Amino acid sequence: MELESVPGVGAKTAEALRELDDPERALSEGDVAALSRAPGISEGRAAHIARGAIRAEHDDPGGFAATPRTRELYEAALSLLQERTVTDYGAKRLETLYPSGVRSRIDEVRAFTERALEREPTPAVCEALSGVEPLVEPGDVRVRDRCLATGDAETYAAAQSAIPEVSVELVDDARQLAELARSYATVVVLDEAFAGVDVEGDVRVEPDALEEPASVVPERVLTFFARNRDAVRAAVAVHREADLEAPCDLDALASALDQLDEDGSVRGDEELDRLTTAVDDLDAAVSAAESVANDHLRAAIEERDVTIEGTDLLSLVERGAGVDSLLDRELADEYAAAVDRARDHLVDALQLRDTEAMARRAFPDEPTYPVEHEERVVSRLREELTATRDRRATQRKRAIADELASVRGAAQALVDAALELDVELAVARFAADFEATLPELTDEPGFDIEGGRSPLLDVPFEDVEPVDYRVDGVTVLSGVNSGGKTSTLDLVALVTILAHMGLPVPAESARVGRISELHYHAKTQGTLDAGAFETTLRDFGELVTDVTADRPVLVLVDELESITEPGAAATIIAGILESLTEREAAGVFVSHLAEDIVEAADADLSVDGIQAEGLVDGELRVNRSPVKGELARSTPELIVEKLAEDGDGFYAGLLEKFE
Repeated sequence: MELESVPGVGAKTAEALRELDDPERALSEGDVAALSRAPGISEGRAAHIARGAIRAEHDDPGGFAATPRTRELYEAALSLLQERTVTDYGAKRLETLYPSGVRSRIDEVRAFTERALEREPTPAVCEALSGVEPLVEPGDVRVRDRCLATGDAETYAAAQSAIPEVSVELVDDARQLAELARSYATVVVLDEAFAGVDVEGDVRVEPDALEEPASVVPERVLTFFARNRDAVRAAVAVHREADLEAPCDLDALASALDQLDEDGSVRGDEELDRLTTAVDDLDAAVSAAESVANDHLRAAIEERDVTIEGTDLLSLVERGAGVDSLLDRELADEYAAAVDRARDHLVDALQLRDTEAMARRAFPDEPTYPVEHEERVVSRLREELTATRDRRATQRKRAIADELASVRGAAQALVDAALELDVELAVARFAADFEATLPELTDEPGFDIEGGRSPLLDVPFEDVEPVDYRVDGVTVLSGVNSGGKTSTLDLVALVTILAHMGLPVPAESARVGRISELHYHAKTQGTLDAGAFETTLRDFGELVTDVTADRPVLVLVDELESITEPGAAATIIAGILESLTEREAAGVFVSHLAEDIVEAADADLSVDGIQAEGLVDGELRVNRSPVKGELARSTPELIVEKLAEDGDGFYAGLLEKFE
């Protein structure tokens, strides 16, 4: 599929889509999750692009929702579905579902719907879905403890492009390489020519490093999983609760994720924890060791029986008068013991191992008071511990990154599958909430709805009265005021829209004739002026003219007579109905002028009626299902009939006028 051939995809969008691994597949499958991973493309924009790609794939000209009222009902149907999603992604993904007159597209969605209706939206699955969201690609990873080195300009440019997270340095010889090794914990050399060069520090010659960026920058993989850890964990929970087939070992993935902190650092390694603690606590441990030594030495001085009183000696010592010679002469053994205690405390507090000998040199053998550490030695100890910690961290990062890198695609598939499940479950919940079933879709004009109930009415769905209605061609629908004529039209339109979306319809059963366009003209408020009236007639003229066997339509019109005088309206409606009948179209025209329309028509027109059954306590009782071939009785006739039952001759005479 040529990217720029998709409606809504220009050069800039096509360039962004080419950043994806397989944009053609994502477009052909309407994969909103994949499309939204392209730079600068939101989920809403991805849904719009996917819809255009789907239309292109099925050669769908669009235009099914031919009137504002049809579009309103489509949006209402879509909202009912979106309200039943758990994730924001699911709501956006549902926007790729639209009514179409193309059979291949309808069948494609019907296959999806059949799978969806087998799903069970349990509370546990919905709870797990609440934590799932599309994975994000972190763009702020920066690593400063290592660098890449090369002596080749082309390799230098390639390295900057392939691994932008680390610095890339140009080097000419071993001396420059040694300088880098003193500045970075790890130097990765990209040139084979440096193999065998003996340089102090962690210097590695890896000519293939650019082919495996994760080996140089494991943080790339780790940060990705750290940022998306909650979403992946939620997707794992969804797969377990919904018993979905997983693309990887869920336990192994969960275990690997447990080794990551939120910032992408690794955890669960005792040696790394020890080194990290040693670096963090070094200054405090040195200070505490000094206190241990000085406390011991102070106590020894105070208790020592020398030529001068201990308190006098303390006074001299604190003024710095001959302290070295006094300590060396009188307290050499006590000083040595104090320093040993300081050294032991430092080693034990930091749990030092390989650097124990260096740490012991932090306190000199030469007697001083107070005992003080050797800053130069402590600085070297800090450098050694930091370097060892960083090397250990890098080793652990590489190990975990290698493990996670191998399942990155699987993790993406896990999340995508969970998000798609949310879409399926929304359809399943819609069908369950509104007792909806998949309709039969035929190539015959008209519809047959049994037990249809509209979820768009302002009453609880369980209180909606079911409607049976069948139309095979063109008919006039009559009925009393507030008898449900408009809501019946809305039900017919909603069932038709959902059927052409490939979705279940709110009815016990339904047969829907496939159409290219749905023209639903809502009731006009007030009589139109001459210009608007002419425009309306032109619209109907074009509609009638364009109807062909290859372009079937369903026309729903609510009280067209409101646009002009009743007499003229009846004639106009009769003419429109005659033309639609000649073209074997399907349509329902709601009108209070049913008798006048039939009289004005040259062809036999069908008239259906929503029949009022009478008045009970002043309230109109109505059979909501239209009766085929029967003109509905008017509300005034019912009222006159009720009054005539009282025996008044005047009302009996009036009643005869209705016959």
